[in-house]
Amino acid sequence: MAAKQDKVYGVILAAGRGERIKPLSFTVPKPLLPVCNKPIIQYQIEDMIGLGIRDFVIVVGHLGEKIENHFGDGSSLNVRIRYVEQKEKLGIAHAVGQLENYIDGPFLLFLGDIFILPKNLPRLFDLFFAHNVGAVLAVKRETDPRSIQKNFTVLLREGTDQVRRVIEKPRYLATNLKGCGVYLLSLAIFDAIRNTPRTAMRDEYEITTSIQILIDDGAPVFIADVVDWDMNVTVPCDLLRCNRKWLEHIGEKNVVDASASLPRGVKLENSVIGRNAVIRHPIAIRNSVILDDCKINSKSDIVDQLITPSFKVACPDQHG
Repeated sequence: MAAKQDKVYGVILAAGRGERIKPLSFTVPKPLLPVCNKPIIQYQIEDMIGLGIRDFVIVVGHLGEKIENHFGDGSSLNVRIRYVEQKEKLGIAHAVGQLENYIDGPFLLFLGDIFILPKNLPRLFDLFFAHNVGAVLAVKRETDPRSIQKNFTVLLREGTDQVRRVIEKPRYLATNLKGCGVYLLSLAIFDAIRNTPRTAMRDEYEITTSIQILIDDGAPVFIADVVDWDMNVTVPCDLLRCNRKWLEHIGEKNVVDASASLPRGVKLENSVIGRNAVIRHPIAIRNSVILDDCKINSKSDIVDQLITPSFKVACPDQHG
């Protein structure tokens, strides 16, 4: 990649407690939850490595030591990783604000609990460096209005990709553009964060409020339609859906870790088997994910289930 891209930092926010995905989050921070036996956050790091980024900062909180133990200093991925703790959970803008003393240039920000299938991510850089902007926001054209209402949307200046307004969790939709939790930000965002009030909606410092302040202060903000599919991993069945989507994306019927033990006669269909998993009987496993260290003693077939060592969740209708 060009030298300019080499100067961009990679930032991942991974501090959340994952309240709605309990009990998965009791022992594993959401960004470490696996999609086809690889953590969500690792896909994000690899996407950024593909863009030429080599210097990373991960904001940690709940079970942050597990993320630090997994990636260490980043040398196994030939990158540098540093960690910053967000001690108070006061929103995305607050988390980003913790970074000001650690980075001195533009940064590509991923929310660590969102799994995406990107398309043409370099477009973010093309817009950022061509227009000397305050931010570029990754978006997708969303067909499900409810998905937009759970995230944020943008209103554009007529005939352009330049943002005039950012709306967090809109009730009434004027566009099908949905923000996807990926932002390329200039250092000006830190000035905007210092002027960001807590919102009435969630009593947090919202990054969308900070971005609107950037716009109002005259910094150009653009969108880039660079996400083909995304999932904010909020409840356990979302993880199953991500696994199935990635299987489809890579053209595989199943993914089985080499350390897993399966008897002869097991039939797999659109499923993922994790590390050290043991299947004791020749059952059929369809449209399911069996996580690391599971011991399956059942003689009944497993269909549309997410299974962990301590519990299982039925996830019908997770095929989209």
